[in-house]
Amino acid sequence: MSNSFWRTLSTHAILICGMIFMSAPVYIAFMSSTHAPETLFNEGLQYWFGGHFFETYNEVLFVEGGVMKKVTASRMLVNSMILGLGFAIGKVVISMSAAYAIVYFRFRLAVPLFWVIFMTLLLPLEVRIVPSYEVVAGLGLLNTHTGLIVPLIASATGTFFFRQFFKSVPEELLEAARLDNAGPLRFLIDILVPLSKTMIAAILIIMFVVGWNQYLWPLIMTTEETSYTIVIGIKQIYQVLSEGGELPQFQKAFALTILATLPPVLVVLVFQNWFVKGLVESEK
Repeated sequence: MSNSFWRTLSTHAILICGMIFMSAPVYIAFMSSTHAPETLFNEGLQYWFGGHFFETYNEVLFVEGGVMKKVTASRMLVNSMILGLGFAIGKVVISMSAAYAIVYFRFRLAVPLFWVIFMTLLLPLEVRIVPSYEVVAGLGLLNTHTGLIVPLIASATGTFFFRQFFKSVPEELLEAARLDNAGPLRFLIDILVPLSKTMIAAILIIMFVVGWNQYLWPLIMTTEETSYTIVIGIKQIYQVLSEGGELPQFQKAFALTILATLPPVLVVLVFQNWFVKGLVESEK
């Protein structure tokens, strides 16, 4: 057999091992979520399908008190979806606008301002979380979607990607737009946005997943159960379900974990072609 065959075989073997390693915890959590709490308490984690799938997921999704006192998993999923979409769309709009101004307006401080924006990558959320919280609380935006989303939508990473993309757009397009008397806004909407659709899709997917998985900021910003995202719910459920000395309902915690995993996985699977094109495509 040729070297190419063994190379292909070894490559696929490594990929399969990686897939098993990454998906095994999710598989075990899903199978365990379909069993009764007595089974999990007495026998530990389960590796095959149980008989309580519909009962567990119906209670977690739709029954008040099934997960926590006042909120269901469906409500937390809605909160997470709003946060993820608002986070992603806001970052794309702000990043694209900033990159457009830096590349095409060509004012004297464009380059220094870009590097100031880029340097904010060295300042994670944890560094500015106290003043950010103070501002949001002062505006009365605690436990609101606006307070969750707006402080997070500035993105140095998105600005960098869009800046590099815009710098690779041929100058002839800008000159042709000027000959057609197209203003800055029309040039952005009619020419740059269509050219950037794969880049926009890639940034949207990345930012949606990042926004969906936010933990620290929603944990500080939400003090009411009805405002919890599903990531916060996963943390809270272990504390709530074990209160009162009753048998821990770990199958509900596993079910909530599976529900939290599904949306970002589906988004990546459905839009994976656009995601790859946005990261590697160089033709304009």
